[in-house]
Amino acid sequence: MNCCNIRLRVRVSAAVLGLTAVSLMGGLTGCGTGQLSQTAAQKPAVNGATVTVRNVALRDIRIQAVQTADFLRPGRLVDLVLVAVNQSPDMADRLVGISSTIGAVTVTGDARLPAGGTLFVGTPDGHNVKALNTVGQPTNAVAASVLLTTPIANGLIYPFTFDFEKAGRAEVMVPVSAPTASPHEQLSGLVRP
Repeated sequence: MNCCNIRLRVRVSAAVLGLTAVSLMGGLTGCGTGQLSQTAAQKPAVNGATVTVRNVALRDIRIQAVQTADFLRPGRLVDLVLVAVNQSPDMADRLVGISSTIGAVTVTGDARLPAGGTLFVGTPDGHNVKALNTVGQPTNAVAASVLLTTPIANGLIYPFTFDFEKAGRAEVMVPVSAPTASPHEQLSGLVRP
């Protein structure tokens, strides 16, 4: 009888040990299931804000101005810079208007956003519209400026509303950033229409 009890205990202990090992292996191999990678929620490393409204993605939105005092004074004209990408392959859109509580926004140029194309607003550093059109990407460029009615400063964000003909309205808080090139260099052939 002792012999049977020992064999039974050994068999039960082996079975429990085997089940424990199988459950641990299953738990360890599936522990990453459903987890987000560390880079899944990273934001782009650009100076400006981002927002998407339907098929239109607005990227690197920023007020571009050189600040030499504590703030930029009312009455000053500053540039608004962004890149709009139409993610629809077959439906063109158009930027109807931009508004803000910090001043009147003026957009000049052809504000059409081609299907699958890009609209550069302002002078994003290093973008050459002619080169992009040459490689077959439909691209337009416009200039946008804000006549300040209130003082603004670097490091703060300000509300802007973008209206598109088909995509609709997008509201976003926009930062102020200094240009990487001087304003005179930017006017010499990059994006100004």
